[in-house]
Amino acid sequence: MRPAYLQQLTGIYVSHSTQQRLVHRQEFVETVAQKTVTALSLDGGKARLRTDLGEASEWRDYKAVALHNQQCAAFFQDNNKLLDWVNLQPLSEPITCLGDGHPGIWNLIAGIASSEKRLEILDWYHQT
Repeated sequence: MRPAYLQQLTGIYVSHSTQQRLVHRQEFVETVAQKTVTALSLDGGKARLRTDLGEASEWRDYKAVALHNQQCAAFFQDNNKLLDWVNLQPLSEPITCLGDGHPGIWNLIAGIASSEKRLEILDWYHQT
Protein backbone atom coordinates (compact mmCIF):
# COMPACT_ATOMS: atom_id res chain seq x y z
CA MET A 1 0.00 0.00 0.00
CA ARG A 2 1.31 3.44 -0.79
CA PRO A 3 2.27 5.45 2.32
CA ALA A 4 -0.12 8.27 1.37
CA TYR A 5 -3.08 5.85 1.20
CA LEU A 6 -2.20 4.29 4.54
CA GLN A 7 -1.91 7.74 6.09
CA GLN A 8 -5.22 8.76 4.57
CA LEU A 9 -6.94 5.63 5.95
CA THR A 10 -5.31 5.56 9.40
CA GLY A 11 -3.80 8.98 9.98
CA ILE A 12 -0.38 7.36 10.44
CA TYR A 13 2.48 7.74 7.95
CA VAL A 14 4.49 4.56 7.35
CA SER A 15 7.29 4.69 4.76
CA HIS A 16 7.72 2.18 1.91
CA SER A 17 10.82 0.67 3.51
CA THR A 18 9.07 0.18 6.87
CA GLN A 19 6.10 -1.46 5.15
CA GLN A 20 8.43 -3.79 3.27
CA ARG A 21 10.31 -4.74 6.45
CA LEU A 22 7.04 -5.49 8.23
CA VAL A 23 5.80 -7.68 5.38
CA HIS A 24 9.07 -9.64 5.18
CA ARG A 25 9.03 -10.22 8.95
CA GLN A 26 5.51 -11.64 8.81
CA GLU A 27 5.25 -15.42 8.83
CA PHE A 28 2.39 -16.58 6.63
CA VAL A 29 1.41 -20.06 7.74
CA GLU A 30 -0.21 -22.26 5.12
CA THR A 31 -3.46 -23.76 6.30
CA VAL A 32 -4.43 -27.39 5.97
CA ALA A 33 -8.02 -28.58 5.82
CA GLN A 34 -9.18 -30.25 9.02
CA LYS A 35 -11.45 -32.73 7.22
CA THR A 36 -11.18 -34.62 3.94
CA VAL A 37 -11.86 -32.29 1.02
CA THR A 38 -14.61 -33.76 -1.17
CA ALA A 39 -15.05 -30.83 -3.58
CA LEU A 40 -13.26 -27.69 -4.68
CA SER A 41 -13.82 -24.79 -7.05
CA LEU A 42 -11.13 -23.01 -9.01
CA ASP A 43 -11.41 -19.64 -10.74
CA GLY A 44 -9.23 -16.78 -11.82
CA GLY A 45 -9.36 -13.09 -12.41
CA LYS A 46 -7.39 -9.92 -12.74
CA ALA A 47 -6.38 -7.41 -10.08
CA ARG A 48 -5.94 -3.79 -11.08
CA LEU A 49 -2.84 -2.09 -9.77
CA ARG A 50 -3.36 1.62 -9.48
CA THR A 51 -0.80 3.86 -11.10
CA ASP A 52 -0.09 7.56 -10.92
CA LEU A 53 -2.63 9.90 -12.45
CA GLY A 54 -2.34 9.93 -16.23
CA GLU A 55 -0.59 6.53 -16.45
CA ALA A 56 -2.28 3.40 -17.72
CA SER A 57 -3.51 0.93 -15.10
CA GLU A 58 -1.63 -2.33 -14.72
CA TRP A 59 -3.48 -5.65 -14.51
CA ARG A 60 -2.17 -8.87 -12.95
CA ASP A 61 -3.62 -12.38 -12.96
CA TYR A 62 -4.57 -14.35 -9.86
CA LYS A 63 -6.19 -17.72 -9.22
CA ALA A 64 -8.39 -18.62 -6.27
CA VAL A 65 -9.45 -21.99 -4.95
CA ALA A 66 -12.24 -22.84 -2.51
CA LEU A 67 -12.11 -26.11 -0.64
CA HIS A 68 -15.86 -26.39 -0.15
CA ASN A 69 -17.04 -25.79 3.41
CA GLN A 70 -13.47 -25.41 4.70
CA GLN A 71 -10.77 -23.13 3.30
CA CYS A 72 -10.20 -20.58 0.56
CA ALA A 73 -6.89 -19.37 -0.82
CA ALA A 74 -5.74 -17.04 -3.58
CA PHE A 75 -2.42 -17.06 -5.41
CA PHE A 76 -1.04 -14.04 -7.22
CA GLN A 77 0.77 -15.08 -10.40
CA ASP A 78 1.89 -18.39 -8.86
CA ASN A 79 -0.01 -21.36 -10.30
CA ASN A 80 2.58 -23.88 -9.09
CA LYS A 81 2.13 -22.72 -5.49
CA LEU A 82 -1.64 -23.15 -5.86
CA LEU A 83 -1.22 -26.73 -7.10
CA ASP A 84 1.28 -27.55 -4.35
CA TRP A 85 -1.11 -26.21 -1.69
CA VAL A 86 -4.15 -28.06 -3.05
CA ASN A 87 -2.27 -31.35 -3.43
CA LEU A 88 -1.08 -31.13 0.22
CA GLN A 89 -4.70 -31.15 1.40
CA PRO A 90 -6.46 -34.37 2.43
CA LEU A 91 -8.34 -34.96 -0.84
CA SER A 92 -11.09 -37.54 -1.18
CA GLU A 93 -11.14 -40.11 -3.97
CA PRO A 94 -12.62 -38.92 -6.17
CA ILE A 95 -12.16 -35.21 -5.58
CA THR A 96 -14.87 -33.17 -7.31
CA CYS A 97 -13.35 -30.21 -9.18
CA LEU A 98 -15.60 -27.40 -10.42
CA GLY A 99 -14.33 -24.90 -12.97
CA ASP A 100 -15.55 -22.62 -15.71
CA GLY A 101 -14.71 -23.19 -19.37
CA HIS A 102 -11.44 -21.22 -19.40
CA PRO A 103 -8.52 -23.38 -20.60
CA GLY A 104 -6.21 -21.91 -17.95
CA ILE A 105 -8.48 -23.24 -15.21
CA TRP A 106 -8.62 -26.73 -16.72
CA ASN A 107 -4.85 -26.77 -17.17
CA LEU A 108 -4.60 -26.20 -13.41
CA ILE A 109 -7.26 -28.77 -12.55
CA ALA A 110 -5.24 -31.29 -14.58
CA GLY A 111 -2.51 -30.87 -11.95
CA ILE A 112 -4.77 -31.78 -9.03
CA ALA A 113 -4.45 -35.40 -7.91
CA SER A 114 -4.48 -37.82 -10.87
CA SER A 115 -7.09 -38.06 -13.61
CA GLU A 116 -8.44 -41.30 -12.09
CA LYS A 117 -8.99 -39.54 -8.76
CA ARG A 118 -10.79 -36.45 -10.16
CA LEU A 119 -14.43 -35.87 -11.03
CA GLU A 120 -14.44 -32.75 -13.23
CA ILE A 121 -17.56 -30.59 -13.50
CA LEU A 122 -17.93 -27.73 -15.96
CA ASP A 123 -19.69 -24.69 -14.49
CA TRP A 124 -21.92 -23.47 -17.33
CA TYR A 125 -23.12 -20.49 -15.30
CA HIS A 126 -20.08 -18.50 -16.45
CA GLN A 127 -20.79 -19.29 -20.09
CA THR A 128 -24.25 -17.72 -20.33
